[in-house]
Amino acid sequence: MAAATTKYTLASRVKLADGHTMPQIQLGLYMMSRSEARTAVSAGLAVGYRGFDCAQMYHNEREAGAALCSAIDAGQVTREDIFYTSKLAENRTSYNAVRASIKQSVAACGLGYIDLFLLHSPYGGPAARWASWRAIEDAIDAGEVRSGGVSNYGPRHVDELMGHPELRIKPVVNQIESHPFNTREDIRATCARHGIVVEAYAPLVRGMQMSHPTIKSLSKKYGCTPAQLLVRWSLQHGMVPLPKSIKKARMEENADVNGFGIEEADIATLNALDEHLVTDWDPTDTD
Repeated sequence: MAAATTKYTLASRVKLADGHTMPQIQLGLYMMSRSEARTAVSAGLAVGYRGFDCAQMYHNEREAGAALCSAIDAGQVTREDIFYTSKLAENRTSYNAVRASIKQSVAACGLGYIDLFLLHSPYGGPAARWASWRAIEDAIDAGEVRSGGVSNYGPRHVDELMGHPELRIKPVVNQIESHPFNTREDIRATCARHGIVVEAYAPLVRGMQMSHPTIKSLSKKYGCTPAQLLVRWSLQHGMVPLPKSIKKARMEENADVNGFGIEEADIATLNALDEHLVTDWDPTDTD
């Protein structure tokens, strides 16, 4: 766990097991309309965000990519400054279908390649998971994708993939729901054992617990907002939080987490709030 004195900015990056790096605070694009995604990405870039988390299921890959490409064309950022993530909508036993789907995502974003491509869930069973992963490996070999990973994988799904006898390229990220009300210590421990970075989606609990007495009390103690407290909790656990907002002021607030550090005892207090609260879906125990 990171120290309370550790500093984090939108320029902070974490090293992945394959040697690439990615921003440690990124902007989530889930549940944004096409126009909202384009506006949010442009606002995020202006604030200083360089990591953007998208997915086929979000139906806004094209708009997110267009905003990024516009900024690159305008000289605001370079392609190398940007870290763009997308995810496979559905695991398929057809390797060719997954390869085609990845190519479609690359074309949709217009960035030339995708920095991180994830299997969005373990649904479909072992055969579908493996066929889909083989497609990611080959997309990496082809230069369409830089790094590969998974999302919503439980411990046994991670172990299954890491232990596959034909595995050539290891997943470097597992993106899961994680916050003080759903800490997922079991998944995080498995990922740590395999050198996999954990990204935390819904790090703000989708706003559901901002008025919780403990959150309010500790926010007051540290002179921060509840959102800042929750983002800081993720960071001190070594995770990469993906706070979502379409408002520029909120984006700035969510990343402004250096005016305080959560003491170890208070981290323990926050951890103890765990009630396995799922704000959306939880495929982590699927067969």
